[in-house]
Amino acid sequence: MTGSFPKNMGKIKKVQRHKSRRHLPELITAVVASADGEIFELEGYAAVGMAGPMMEPLTVGATTRMPFGGELMYLPDRTPLLYHIKTGGFETVSVNPYDPGEPIFPVAAFNSPGYVVTRHCAYQERGEATLLPLFSYGAVGWYGNGFRSPLVRVDKEPRQDLRRMKPEDVKAGVKRIRRRLPENRLREHLERCALTYGCPAGKNFFLGRYEAPLPVSNSCNARCLGCLSLQQEDEISCSQNRIDFTPDSEEITAVALEHIRNVPNGVVSFGQGCEGDPLMAADTILPAIEGIRKQTPEGTINMNTNGSRPHVLKALFDAGLDSIRISMNSVRPACYDTYFRPRGYGFSDVIQSIDMALGKARHVALNYLNLSGFTDTPEETDALLTFLEKHPVDMIQWRNLNYDPLRYHEAMNRVAAHGSPIGLEKVLHRVRKKFPELNFGYFNPPKESWRRK
Repeated sequence: MTGSFPKNMGKIKKVQRHKSRRHLPELITAVVASADGEIFELEGYAAVGMAGPMMEPLTVGATTRMPFGGELMYLPDRTPLLYHIKTGGFETVSVNPYDPGEPIFPVAAFNSPGYVVTRHCAYQERGEATLLPLFSYGAVGWYGNGFRSPLVRVDKEPRQDLRRMKPEDVKAGVKRIRRRLPENRLREHLERCALTYGCPAGKNFFLGRYEAPLPVSNSCNARCLGCLSLQQEDEISCSQNRIDFTPDSEEITAVALEHIRNVPNGVVSFGQGCEGDPLMAADTILPAIEGIRKQTPEGTINMNTNGSRPHVLKALFDAGLDSIRISMNSVRPACYDTYFRPRGYGFSDVIQSIDMALGKARHVALNYLNLSGFTDTPEETDALLTFLEKHPVDMIQWRNLNYDPLRYHEAMNRVAAHGSPIGLEKVLHRVRKKFPELNFGYFNPPKESWRRK
């Protein structure tokens, strides 16, 4: 049961009718929001998920109960696209049919880490709609006694489970580490990340577990559409402020050693949401890595990066960097360039970094930013499979793209052709079937868990 947008979408409501509803899967009820943000069910209508131009009513079998930690959001300046159960058609519904005159708005789910959203919220923009804030917008509906969303779980580790991050424990960790590193500016910055912005990585540092962030760089050589810390577009608000100073190498080394010495199989990572790209601060990071490795061989030193400077990255590997995670939204250069908008580097530099890291037997993961209706098109899927044959990376971290879905599709369609989506579930299945040794996940793994080739 799928449909697609006709060209005159704004002029008609019903876009498809199904001749028979016999033997249909059980549908989940649509949820919408009032103007003041109250979320409620809309009886008689099923929730709809979108994948680019394709729409389908959400069923129980194609959704899962919304995981703990997810949040619901209503979308202003937009009209819900719903499935009318009685007539068997898709409709734009701008007012509550049971309370005429009450405007209603779409509701989306921002789901927990470790889950891939397989359909995004279905809606149509109204008038001069502004860009949505930087979140992913999963489809959502109601069934039984809970919300359901179309998701696939790719990582079961509870690394960012908020239930395991009690505020009192985080504050106790802050006090403890403040006593140990009283003059350290990076420690002070991470306090703000953990206590003000609620950063899970920052919290884990003060809780003494998993992965500790090491933000360093206040500049970047890309202008990503969905940059979390610095935006050129006035319409988009940043999720957090970018770090406004560069810690010195001694401060970085001290924070890293604090984590590595106290956390079995600990990971420390350069390249966070509150900074630019760490390769731009390599002059500071290189001696910091050397300082860590002079004192301990333990722990995994990782870098999340755009991979734009292979010659710089090589020097960091020689200093003791263990692993990298390269961010990509696509392995097709035109689509990559449209999202990352690189300055002073090209897609070929990213490929060179990946191949160089693999040649040095370092762990390489892709931070693969995906969105249904784009990532699951035949063109994107085939390109990814071909890429993985030529560049056998160790891991794909499947990350939901935090950007306005309709605007993203518009941008990608301007630079490349896209066929009908096959579904992210099928993409995951095809990749896993062809590359059974390739690890799927969401978080940076410690070296103790790596699959050695």
